[in-house]
Amino acid sequence: MLRIPTNITLSKQTATQLSKAVASFSQHGVLTNAPCLQLNIQAQLPHRQFSSTSRTRLREFFPEPEHGHQIQKTDAAWPHPSYGAEDLKSKIFFAHRQPKDFSDRVALFLVRFLRWGTDLATGYKHDVESPKKAGDENAVAATKPYQMSERKWLVRFVFLESVAGVPGMVAGMLRHLHSLRRLKRDNGWIETLLEEAYNERMHLLTFLKMAEPGWFMKFMILGAQGVFFNSLFLSYLISPRTCHRFVGYLEEEAVLTYTLAIQDIEAGKLPKWQDPKFCIPDLAVKYWEIPEGHRTMRDLLLYIRADEAKHREVNHTLGNLKQSEDPNPFVSSYKDKSLPHPGKGIENIKPTGWERDEVL
Repeated sequence: MLRIPTNITLSKQTATQLSKAVASFSQHGVLTNAPCLQLNIQAQLPHRQFSSTSRTRLREFFPEPEHGHQIQKTDAAWPHPSYGAEDLKSKIFFAHRQPKDFSDRVALFLVRFLRWGTDLATGYKHDVESPKKAGDENAVAATKPYQMSERKWLVRFVFLESVAGVPGMVAGMLRHLHSLRRLKRDNGWIETLLEEAYNERMHLLTFLKMAEPGWFMKFMILGAQGVFFNSLFLSYLISPRTCHRFVGYLEEEAVLTYTLAIQDIEAGKLPKWQDPKFCIPDLAVKYWEIPEGHRTMRDLLLYIRADEAKHREVNHTLGNLKQSEDPNPFVSSYKDKSLPHPGKGIENIKPTGWERDEVL
């Protein structure tokens, strides 16, 4: 008997067709008296090897192959302004703007209600009976989060940033459509609002490089985005000023959240983020242009907190202006260069915003 061991690697479709042909020959006696021919057919079946690493994490360990087209990379549409290392520590801190009228009080109430819902959704707890909020005295010192691991912080960050990217896009879209309808300029507001939404999305993408949400979190994000987008859409049509004040107070809460997370790292409560082997995503390094020696998780949160503080300043300032008349002070040029003025950086940042008579 002649045996010819043959190892042939075929596609699934070809292997199936060849197996049917061999079976047909056997039934008709074609291969009865013929020498035995053994075929070891290995179909390339789609399968996944057992691995302790999720499929999303595998992309981090094994980069995707380069594409065949000519594009090597796509740069950010809005390059991030550079932040000084000292400015990140000395000029960025928690601050609260006291409400001055009914519109401000409505905005603050809505933010506190949203904070309660977010705490409930992300499992954020405290070891005090009444958690401190924006507007409370000593909100940073008196708030003591407990049972907050690296995983729980990431869950909170992902949920917050998925919501924080909505207001700028809604406001920018509505002002864009308003400018088209009225056939008038927008005085520079649209660019800043869309840039804010883009920046918040970069925060989200950075955290998604470190954690992949489960189906329940994705479902919550979907529901929160639907409710938040439509609510903000209608509210901005009614009172843009109240919406900007609302976002300003919302960013106060974001600054408070990141300040507490940074304090946890400094206190040694998050050892995984203090591990020298821990590396922040390359996406963050390129976007913020973080220098060598300052690429720890604490440094990353300092940059993100500075962004939130900038959004706080921008929205509180826009809430102080006449919505349909005043130009955007953050992209304007001023006659007197010697005086401090609003800008895209944090050199002259004002935590509670610029008053109208200070910029016009």
